[in-house]
Amino acid sequence: MSNEAQRPRIAVYPGSFDPATNGHLDIARRAAHLFDELVIAVYAFPAKNLLFTADERLALWREVIADEGLTNVRIDVFSTLTVEYVQTVGGTILIKGLRSPNDFEAEFQQGLMNRKLAPEIDTVFLLSTLDHLFISSSLLKEVARLGGNVDDMLPAPVARALRLKLGQ
Repeated sequence: MSNEAQRPRIAVYPGSFDPATNGHLDIARRAAHLFDELVIAVYAFPAKNLLFTADERLALWREVIADEGLTNVRIDVFSTLTVEYVQTVGGTILIKGLRSPNDFEAEFQQGLMNRKLAPEIDTVFLLSTLDHLFISSSLLKEVARLGGNVDDMLPAPVARALRLKLGQ
């Protein structure tokens, strides 16, 4: 058997995860079952209005994954090009979750750019389950800010952290 055949298949699931939702967790669970190792990579500096710091998002994911018992998942933070990060951890797969045709359009363009920059890295799209189609971090933050209950759409540690962050 060659060394290539014995090399673990490492997938990276990148995102801002501000905050991580049950939809994100569903994609992470499913990806963890498909690959030898999954790295959930929290992007430190997205061009978004963040509620949680990178360290907070990292800590929340660690708590969620510990609660889930996913032993082949690790959490990390990165601030480089995604494909550069994937290369540094020895990954060959990028995981992307899709909720809608709009997600596909954006992820398709990103995937083509990533393929141009690092042809050895493939992108795998996982479709959202029907229960999570409408869930987005931005929408959940807005609903929570206005006093709506979003607890059932977030992992328990994230729901607690969101309420604390918003002073609820």
